[in-house]
Amino acid sequence: MSTELSEAAAPPPAGTGESSPAPSRRTFIATSAAVGGAVVASGTFLASPEEATAAGSAPSSRVSLTVNGTRRTVTVDNRTSLLDLLREHLGLTGSKKGCNAGACGACTVLVDGHRVNSCLTLAVRLEGAEVTTVEGLAEGDRLHPLQQAFIDEDAFQCGYCTPGQIVSGVGCIQEGHTNSPEEIREWMSGNICRCGCYVKIVRAVEQTAGRK
Repeated sequence: MSTELSEAAAPPPAGTGESSPAPSRRTFIATSAAVGGAVVASGTFLASPEEATAAGSAPSSRVSLTVNGTRRTVTVDNRTSLLDLLREHLGLTGSKKGCNAGACGACTVLVDGHRVNSCLTLAVRLEGAEVTTVEGLAEGDRLHPLQQAFIDEDAFQCGYCTPGQIVSGVGCIQEGHTNSPEEIREWMSGNICRCGCYVKIVRAVEQTAGRK
């Protein structure tokens, strides 16, 4: 039979005087579990962003901008990205939400003629800006030359990255970065194609830029 005392029954170390004994390991674990359960039950760590917003009035602002030639005025949460404004508020779903961290380029749009990752751009900072999405490139039933070139060169497979690739390609051409295939690849390196259609994408941009 073991003569060892349990942790709960063990006397306090010498020199502690009349102070209360330290909690046992078993007591500590039980207390921690109880506290953790109470926190989870209260929902402290489980509240979704939507619930947090509903609980407290989130700051919002009114912003007016021109999207594909049409003036639009909307009131949005100050944290709303341009991508979410386009997709959720204006119904323009051509710009895709890929990584939502500015690393894939699927959300590329033109703001005042410059390429931006719309997932990283706050909508409220674009008062008075002119935004062009992939939906705004064609003129009626007539495709933009780069859209047609993507078809001619078969420059897509799954198509998820294609809107961002096309808008980025248009920006690349407008910026004058089409002097060589290497330059095109460099200036479009922020647009990822998981299907690996890079060679055909470059050809499409070259064709549109008048190199072929």
